[in-house]
Amino acid sequence: MRVTIVGAGIAGLATAWALSGRGHQVTLLEQAPTIPNPYAASGDQHRIIRRAYGSADGYARTIPEAFAAWEAMWADLGRSHLANCGVLGVSLQEGDEGEQYREGLDRTGAPYTLHEPTEATERWPFLDAAGLRYAYFSADGGALFPARIAADLLKLLADRGVDIRANARVVVVDPEKGLVRLEDGTDLAADKVVVTAGAWVLRLFPELADTLKTYRTAVVYLEPPADLREAWERAPAMVSVGGESHGYILPPVDGTDLKFGAGIHRRPREPDEEREPRPGEGEQIRDYFAPPLARLSEYRVKRVASCAYTFREDTTFFARRLGKALVVSACSGHGYKFGAAVGRRVADALESGDDAGFLRWLRAE
Repeated sequence: MRVTIVGAGIAGLATAWALSGRGHQVTLLEQAPTIPNPYAASGDQHRIIRRAYGSADGYARTIPEAFAAWEAMWADLGRSHLANCGVLGVSLQEGDEGEQYREGLDRTGAPYTLHEPTEATERWPFLDAAGLRYAYFSADGGALFPARIAADLLKLLADRGVDIRANARVVVVDPEKGLVRLEDGTDLAADKVVVTAGAWVLRLFPELADTLKTYRTAVVYLEPPADLREAWERAPAMVSVGGESHGYILPPVDGTDLKFGAGIHRRPREPDEEREPRPGEGEQIRDYFAPPLARLSEYRVKRVASCAYTFREDTTFFARRLGKALVVSACSGHGYKFGAAVGRRVADALESGDDAGFLRWLRAE
């Protein structure tokens, strides 16, 4: 089967990995000069993977498959790109996001340890006990390294004969003919087309705007106070900082930087809008995290990175078959951790034609 994949984020890369491993002929297209696109959802130093999933128990129960798919990818790549540093969450007020994540762990039977404020700050000294209800730690999870994953996947795909084209902007997808037209006028025909274009998908299929919305967000990379540096290097990823900020943290593990991101910071934007950080944006993101972090004013902003991604109102993944094309979107900022599994499931759907089963899985039904 000849397959053209539009978009070389983690979903596109993983789909190319799964299909090429089964002997299919794959062309992988990316509009950016580099893979992954630094402005896309997969272009980052590190991303969190965890079992805690709040009220989305379906996704929590799908996580074991995600871990298994990554292990299969590590076997093909010859090395792992996961730092299993564990995952930390905190609650600041009754019913907040941190508590919802803990309750989800309880419902799905995922083990964790619970820590009172004083004990938590002794173990993780960057926390501020004032206002902290409790913390909890799950040993299963941590940080994935997207740039390293992409680099190794590109080498593997090239060795398998995948036609990889960066700086190849797609302007038209004809789903009925299985035809993709590039900005330079080149037409590519295939038996199937997979569109994993992330925030740029509405440029190709504007009719999907009734379901998908495009947002811009940003993350800040920080230099912590010198006396807390070692604690952060040994820290878990933080799935939630409690309260209403939808904040998360990736620690400076294995040569990366300390990263803060917050769901509250997202704004509706076109994917190419506002790529550069606004004045003071790094400090604004940093300050969402007080509480539960202490001494935030001492954290120096190193840089800010913007990101464009699609969002669905119910925060589930999206897929729609349009003729010979299958459009897939991770959606809502939580897709990376499922990337390897999504690639294998897309390959299954193309081979079997079982769209209904694929959609049930993708929506974690």
